[in-house]
Amino acid sequence: MVAILLTVTALRIGHRAALGAAHDLAWGLGAVFVLQLALPLVCYAALWMLGLTQTPAALALVLVAAAPAISGGPNLALLLGQDAGRMMQILVLGTAAFPVTVLPVLALFPQLGPPTEVIQSALAVLVVIVIATLLGFVLRARIFPHPNARQVQTLDGASVIAFSVIVVALMAPLNAAVRADASSVLLWAIFAFAISYGLQFTTLICLRNSRLRPVAGPLAIGAGNRNIALFLVALPPETIAPLLIFIACWQLPMYLTPLLLPRLYRWALPHD
Repeated sequence: MVAILLTVTALRIGHRAALGAAHDLAWGLGAVFVLQLALPLVCYAALWMLGLTQTPAALALVLVAAAPAISGGPNLALLLGQDAGRMMQILVLGTAAFPVTVLPVLALFPQLGPPTEVIQSALAVLVVIVIATLLGFVLRARIFPHPNARQVQTLDGASVIAFSVIVVALMAPLNAAVRADASSVLLWAIFAFAISYGLQFTTLICLRNSRLRPVAGPLAIGAGNRNIALFLVALPPETIAPLLIFIACWQLPMYLTPLLLPRLYRWALPHD
């Protein structure tokens, strides 16, 4: 489903928009290493000073900060009126760099197990992203080289449908979790919203008046919407078990972003 979503998104964006955003990799790589390497290390240092590094919440925070942007990031950019081509670049660069940036985090948490499984999962995700994106670009070049307004609307509709199907699938475990322990789910949900929306707000505030203003929107989306599911399929079951409710709750702020945060993006980046 993720591959289909990426293909539809790449078909909507087109290779010209993505390549046009790829001529300046310096800001993209710099942003990736700040968001995926510096940020989790700073979070860990703060938690260490507070004596909280062994708690499930600390592990969840650091893993979120270390993860790359979600595969649906370009769709979020489209729905928020941001540059989806730049968001696609952040997605690919972040996933490609993840096997390197995640190593210090794995060293900080020995209980996460050997790094080889996490790296193999990251490489597998990268392969899916690259193949699906290239397929979408090829289809765009051959079928819709110069789409008209109605065709763009159709592609947008297809992207939203594919995005919605994944949302429903990822949120399905919340039903049983709420029935079993509603108070715990509520606390994890509040924590997830605080992390996701806090990162998006902070990124927008820090970049709105900087030279990175043209990419502030995509970077904010990437900062607050991370693919923590990479760890779900790679880490030992006994390690990830305490975080299963959080991972389910983590989908809520991410996929509610297009409904809850458009005003924030319009306020922070007016006329962009």
